[in-house]
Amino acid sequence: MIKTATLALFALAAVLSSPVHAGESTPEAYVPGMGEIMGATQMRHAKVWFAGEASNWDLAQYELDEIEEGFADAVAYHPTFKQGARIADILPRFVTEPVDDLRKAAKAKDKAQFARAFDRLTEGCNACHAATGNSFIKIKRPAPGLYSNQDFTARTE
Repeated sequence: MIKTATLALFALAAVLSSPVHAGESTPEAYVPGMGEIMGATQMRHAKVWFAGEASNWDLAQYELDEIEEGFADAVAYHPTFKQGARIADILPRFVTEPVDDLRKAAKAKDKAQFARAFDRLTEGCNACHAATGNSFIKIKRPAPGLYSNQDFTARTE
């Protein structure tokens, strides 16, 4: 009996402490803007490069997963962007193959192949920007020291 009463009190407390009360509407869920999604993608782009340069192939793969997640968010949240650009049609055309090639290079632990694939991804990013009317956004290989608070070397166990 005490257990039931205690559970009922916890349930009531949860309902009363909820930010949404009877008669109020549920707040809208946050949707990141395209700038936030692409800003995070640019950060991941740099981290992929640094991971590859350090031969930390696990980190490179992780950051590639994150880049793909960002691309999926761009398509899901902004299927049509400024000037009517259909992101779902445009984005895969420019980035799918280079990302796949980067994965293969990381799996093969081939730095030369990785550098070529990375440059192709960078070119794809810039081509996508041009196709969406944003050619003023130019991506390039990152300079060393950009993420001085992260050690990119691979763990040895």
